[in-house]
Amino acid sequence: MTARPARRVVVTGTGAVCAWGFGCDAMWRGLRSGETAIRPFGRFDHRGYATHLAGEVPGPALRDRDRYASIADRFAVSAASEALGRSGLPPDLSDRGAAVFFGSSTGGMFETERFYSRLLGEPSGRSRPDIRLLASQMVSGPGEEVARRFRVAGPVETVSSACSSGALAVGLGLEAVRLGAAEVAIVGGADSLCRITYGGFNALRSVDPEPCQPFRAQRRGLSLGEGAGVLILEELDAARKRDARPMAELLGAGTSCDAHHMTAPDPEGAGAAAAIERALDAAGVGPDDVDFINAHGTGTPLNDIAEYRAFRRVFGERASRIPLTATKASVGHLLGSAGAIEAVATVLSLERQTIPPVPGAGPVDPETPVNLIRERPLECDLDVAVSLNLAFGGCNGALVFAHWQEA
Repeated sequence: MTARPARRVVVTGTGAVCAWGFGCDAMWRGLRSGETAIRPFGRFDHRGYATHLAGEVPGPALRDRDRYASIADRFAVSAASEALGRSGLPPDLSDRGAAVFFGSSTGGMFETERFYSRLLGEPSGRSRPDIRLLASQMVSGPGEEVARRFRVAGPVETVSSACSSGALAVGLGLEAVRLGAAEVAIVGGADSLCRITYGGFNALRSVDPEPCQPFRAQRRGLSLGEGAGVLILEELDAARKRDARPMAELLGAGTSCDAHHMTAPDPEGAGAAAAIERALDAAGVGPDDVDFINAHGTGTPLNDIAEYRAFRRVFGERASRIPLTATKASVGHLLGSAGAIEAVATVLSLERQTIPPVPGAGPVDPETPVNLIRERPLECDLDVAVSLNLAFGGCNGALVFAHWQEA
């Protein structure tokens, strides 16, 4: 075990938008409930697909002054606004040396699909669909919208590495703050439901017709969701100077590639294990220090087995004893934002010393004998947690967080 990094980076604010509603409090209540927010949805007509459930953000259309912003952009701005408010930072960061690192898989794809469907559906001679629907098509839209709204003049970078994008963005923010390249890093991700991902995963037969049930024997696939997760990262001394109260410490991040298959994970979990090991090494902690895991936990048969085998490689026999939760069972798979919303959930768990239960019923799969938290929240002493995300192409990202306690 190496020493913990001398330049410490803390989380001073979090924000969330998910199928439980707007805000971290709404998400936490939902996670604690042991229920799922994966249900019938109305974002688009899905009658032609094999499945009909998703983790859709509830409520009326988002209020927004910018008609060019996509739904994903607006999720991102809402989560970032909450995170900044919780951190005590002002909404204008132009003089704060701030940076934005964001993950997304589809950006404004939903709006592009609307434009295309209207273009095809308009009778000849009638007006064309509003070209402004294409204004936010770029996958970089959510991060750039956050930068514009909060006047971030430093680096603004978007990661689009499928389902590990959000986790990788958090890792970039950690590096930027640790190296002094940013005083404040707004890190996270945002994605909205759209036909191309919903239809694509249905075509792969990867979607469970019922809400997903990670690591359980009867699991049949994943459930898609939408929303955003944002964390504010600052160097500890800088946060203390402005009397900010840290929510958690971000100790380390690790990445790897399976180099195995376009969509299937390495069945032995070697790549995922490498990401966890690198994150632990960067954090200066060992496998025995980890108190709980927020797993990628999609609920697909192949992914859950590969992930458990990765845990066995890293944690040995403890892989079946470490408490484990899986946020996707509650809010769905947020794709490019999955790593971000799950990082927020991990921080809230550490701050509140509580691990939320994983919704669903039935036994844990004997091939993945994890210590799945079920039925009710587990309240216990928690110090170190790992949040893991895996992606198409074998791209893996792991984050290590620690409970914050004033010395």
